[in-house]
Amino acid sequence: MLTNLARKWGTRVVQPIARLLVTLGATPNVLTLLGFVLTVGVSVVMAAGYTRLSAPLLVFALGFDSLDGTVARLTGTETRFGAFLDSTLDRWAEIAIYLALAWFFVHSGQENNALLAALAMATSLMVSYTRARAEGIGIPLREGVLTRLERMVILIAGLLFNVLTWALWIIAVLAGVTAVQRILATRRLTQSGQHTS
Repeated sequence: MLTNLARKWGTRVVQPIARLLVTLGATPNVLTLLGFVLTVGVSVVMAAGYTRLSAPLLVFALGFDSLDGTVARLTGTETRFGAFLDSTLDRWAEIAIYLALAWFFVHSGQENNALLAALAMATSLMVSYTRARAEGIGIPLREGVLTRLERMVILIAGLLFNVLTWALWIIAVLAGVTAVQRILATRRLTQSGQHTS
């Protein structure tokens, strides 16, 4: 999965930056909030119609967003609230991105694409929701073809190469498939008793 590959190779880049931030006194939760603010800022750029410019800006924002967990591990300050805050703001950031795209499409006369952005947002959120609910009943769940990182990579490519409609269709369909995969995986694991209550 792309997420695992990115974690493996991204460590080489992220860890030195995280160590520098630790020396500057940065805390994981502050970095989480800053990453969220940056992503919302990129969303404003998207909504204004600067879609290609928003692609590299989104890469930077997502890269910054990965620093909070690394800083938490380096400083031994991982907390359940920190994990909750990070996951929650990730969802809000994703919502901001899709709403920005919908706004852009509506104001450029592309109503069908605005609906497509809403569909992509809905299926993307269902990917996260199915995992959260599975974990709520004691099942760690990572199955599925399209995690958040893959969705963002596809979206960035769509922004950069001006093929947003294709990118959103891919996200909408494959995120929906991923949500169904997680439902089926949860059903299988609960029926086989491979979970904790």
